[in-house]
Amino acid sequence: MSNDIRTKAIVLRRTNYGESDRILTIATENGTVSVLARGVRKEKSKLAGGIEMFCLSDIVYHEGKNNKLGILTGAKIIESYQNIITDLSKIELGSRILRAVYRASESISGPEYFNLVRQSIAALNQKTNPNMIEAWFLLNLAKINGEEVNLMYDVRGEKLVPTTTYVWDPIENALRSQIGGDIGPNEIKLMRLMTTSDLEVVARVRDADNRWLSILHLAKSTNKL
Repeated sequence: MSNDIRTKAIVLRRTNYGESDRILTIATENGTVSVLARGVRKEKSKLAGGIEMFCLSDIVYHEGKNNKLGILTGAKIIESYQNIITDLSKIELGSRILRAVYRASESISGPEYFNLVRQSIAALNQKTNPNMIEAWFLLNLAKINGEEVNLMYDVRGEKLVPTTTYVWDPIENALRSQIGGDIGPNEIKLMRLMTTSDLEVVARVRDADNRWLSILHLAKSTNKL
């Protein structure tokens, strides 16, 4: 039986190894894995062009056994998110997203991370509001990690109501009612949409630009990149 696996993948981290190899940590449709790309730093390597950062690739790797690294045997870029690497602010946000997924997947390796990072990076390549991308990413990363923001009840266990405004309580890890708070019914409605919908659906929401900062502030308080 062949141990070769073909899957779509996004490189999260590249580490030089030996004279010409690299160890790659990649988010795939099957979960996050680490593979060895032999000779990839050589000038004529056939693998190098298929494992660039901020790209969606189609890869083939030989699965490692007994805690050994898998071996990358083929790689081809499907989508290249070139608009990211021409904008410093996008590079910085994209790099934080990749690092956050890398750190999270060290303890939990699931296919959900692939979908999360793919949607985030693809949107970042477009003209999508970066505050919305980051907030969506953080809220859903927290959800995957079992730390989903409670958007139904406040710190006292009382149901959130549309006539009240709230602030995030980092000690209680929940919303607390406060007059003049920056989280109101519209922000709560948006966050509920964000944690149940794909990013492209959230991006269709109109007239919400002035709300993303409040949501992003809350999302950063719950899950640091």
